[in-house]
Amino acid sequence: MASEKFLKCLLLILFLTFNTLLLPAYNLLSFSPQPILYSYFRSSCSWRVRIALALKGISYDLVPVNLIKDGGQQFSAEFKALNPMQQVPALKIDGITLSQSLAIINYLEETHPNPRLLPQDPKKRAQVRMIADHIASGIQPLQNLGVLKQMGEKKMEWAQNCIMSGFQALEQILQHTAGRYCVGDEVSMADLCLVPQVANAERFKVDMGPYPTITRINKALLELEAFKISHPSRQPDTPAELRA
Repeated sequence: MASEKFLKCLLLILFLTFNTLLLPAYNLLSFSPQPILYSYFRSSCSWRVRIALALKGISYDLVPVNLIKDGGQQFSAEFKALNPMQQVPALKIDGITLSQSLAIINYLEETHPNPRLLPQDPKKRAQVRMIADHIASGIQPLQNLGVLKQMGEKKMEWAQNCIMSGFQALEQILQHTAGRYCVGDEVSMADLCLVPQVANAERFKVDMGPYPTITRINKALLELEAFKISHPSRQPDTPAELRA
């Protein structure tokens, strides 16, 4: 009788141990496939996310979405089902699909907090978000592919004016917030937005002379491995003539 009670207790302990410790680990291994990033090599928004994934050491599979070929693969029915906004990036992760680069980066920050991309100090954290929004909302959307298609022959002039106007303000802001990087001496979400936007400026032949702070920070960031491996010149869908 005693041995039977002991056996039941042992079985109960094993059952509880499996449910509380082993089963969650089993589920994690069985039902958490590697993230999938839908990206275009030249997309500055996609580049922001690639940098974040690299900094946080998150492995992922990449699915190229060519924004030019066949009228734009982002307009396919298959991709529209994935992201109704028909834009890159999109990230499948942890059983959900996210779009919008800053929303993706914020999710990665909350689920993989090291290294942090948002400072602990609330004032610096607000400054990081301010600079990121300045670029992601106030500059990049005005010169993205969809807008430039509407500008016809004036697209180069339009892009230059939008970027220069935004950079004039950004240069002034950074003179008050910057250390080695955009806000102090730690890489932040603001830096993830800055480097791709400078690349856009260079592609549209913007004179960077009036923006020494932006130029200095950009140069320092491009020396970091995460920014190198995520660079548009080193992506699976980078055309041969543009590869580093």
